[in-house]
Amino acid sequence: MVTDKNAEEAMQLCEKLGENAYFLSLDVSDEVQWQNVERFVQDQFGRLDILINNAGITGFLETQGPHDPEHLDLNSWHTVQQTNSDGVALGCKYGIRLMKASNAASIVNISSRSGLVGIPAAAAYAASKAAVRNHSKSVALYCAQQNYPIRCNSVHPGAILTPMWDAMLGEGEARNAAIAGIAADIPLGHMGRAIDVAYAVLYLASDESAYVTGIELNVDGGILAGSSASPKSS
Repeated sequence: MVTDKNAEEAMQLCEKLGENAYFLSLDVSDEVQWQNVERFVQDQFGRLDILINNAGITGFLETQGPHDPEHLDLNSWHTVQQTNSDGVALGCKYGIRLMKASNAASIVNISSRSGLVGIPAAAAYAASKAAVRNHSKSVALYCAQQNYPIRCNSVHPGAILTPMWDAMLGEGEARNAAIAGIAADIPLGHMGRAIDVAYAVLYLASDESAYVTGIELNVDGGILAGSSASPKSS
């Protein structure tokens, strides 16, 4: 199941995935659209085994801002929260309802390094990702208390080179210089790839993590290990 607001790109992905891939239009901040997804999954499959809540925005391109704590624009704040926080909460709500019929189900919520540290110029984004981290733990504990066969964990990427960075990196030599500057502060010495995050999600979604629930898994090249400086050569 591929859900997205961008139907064209989502359909292209489904074509690559093959005949067993389905697409449904979904704005994660809209509960009515989640209900449509719930009905489709229930009618087609009878249950859901894995849910990845990965829709997210920084707000820099989608809102007028600003986003710092002193001057934040409240409408911009709400827009970011609606996608990043409300969207995950709704995904978990309807995911749980569909997953109770599973033998072993897993919810993986994509948070961020920004959900663990403050971001002065992106307060709404950081707060929303912190909410994802905490809500994942609440979901994990709730499902365990209810004896539901559902685990829930969060993944915290940091410095992953995706299109979300494009507006901040620029183009040409300026982009290369910006990437090099970011890499200099990463202990492993380079920005991550989307596939690095995908492998972490795959682990948490799989039976190999059957005894893992309520954790946050950092995928950040070592940034959160304690120092923002890259290792110095002797």
